[in-house]
Amino acid sequence: MKFLRTTVLTILLLVILSIPALAQTKIGTVDLRKLFDGYWKTKQAQSVLADRQAQLAKDIKGMSDDLKKGGEEYQKLLEQANDQAISADQRDKRKLAVADKLKQLQDSKTALDQFERQAQVTLQEQQMRMRDSILGEIKAVVTAKAKAAGYALVVDAAAETANATTAVIYSSGENDLTDEVLKQLNASAPIDLTKPVVSTAVPPLVGTNSLKKVNSH
Repeated sequence: MKFLRTTVLTILLLVILSIPALAQTKIGTVDLRKLFDGYWKTKQAQSVLADRQAQLAKDIKGMSDDLKKGGEEYQKLLEQANDQAISADQRDKRKLAVADKLKQLQDSKTALDQFERQAQVTLQEQQMRMRDSILGEIKAVVTAKAKAAGYALVVDAAAETANATTAVIYSSGENDLTDEVLKQLNASAPIDLTKPVVSTAVPPLVGTNSLKKVNSH
């Protein structure tokens, strides 16, 4: 899908530049990665995700510790059930307790595995929602500025193809809207969120290639 988008973009640019009647088409550029990384809401989203991940990790550790403690209790019960110093009747009762404890451990392990899987899905879904929301806001500002300036097309000058090569071979930078757009995006930013973002263990909000162009229509 990514390859298809970049291929379509390349073909579109070649068509525009190869037809004399369209040679004067006004084309603008942006560095979408710079806009995405520099937008204060991206930093805010990364902070929220980091907090969420930390809480999930804490919950998982608590469940893991409980499971480990239960395993130790199971071993003690097992030793007691095999204690030849007590009566056969007492050993039988303790064996029943061992079986019950084993079932509890199995259920707890299943619950832990399910929680870990769901936590991963939850974090990924939250990340995708935040990313898509941020990209939508950036696209709206780019679109508005492109229309106001009379651009027929705005392309992401920092975009890469599926082969990790640049999609845009050359740009003079004369019609670049990046700084102007970023300034507007951060106009209402809290002061602490305009500072460089501190790296966290949370994967960055990726996927800026989903915005390759902004048409004026």
